[in-house]
Amino acid sequence: MIRFVFRLAAMVALAISVIMAVLDTTRSVAASALVMTPLNASWLAVSPDTRSAFETFVRAKTNPLVWDGAIAWVLNQPGFAVFAVLAFLLYTVGYRRERPKGQFAPTS
Repeated sequence: MIRFVFRLAAMVALAISVIMAVLDTTRSVAASALVMTPLNASWLAVSPDTRSAFETFVRAKTNPLVWDGAIAWVLNQPGFAVFAVLAFLLYTVGYRRERPKGQFAPTS
């Protein structure tokens, strides 16, 4: 059941990644130049209140260097790439390896 939840979350993250990539591709064609929107800009365009609440929460609960170092770096990366990596990580957590069928046990 838990694997299903991780695979479902991976599918949602991949769908968001594809949507963000299509938006960046459309903007690139319109501008005749490569456009890659950072995750921070996309998040601020969709919901600035949650973005500021998240920053306040992280700065209050952890060391401010966590925000300035790691999280700010992730937020400056292209949004489609961040969600693609997230989808890959969630899928690897939820992946179920197939059991070998019809193979004999090794003899020694």
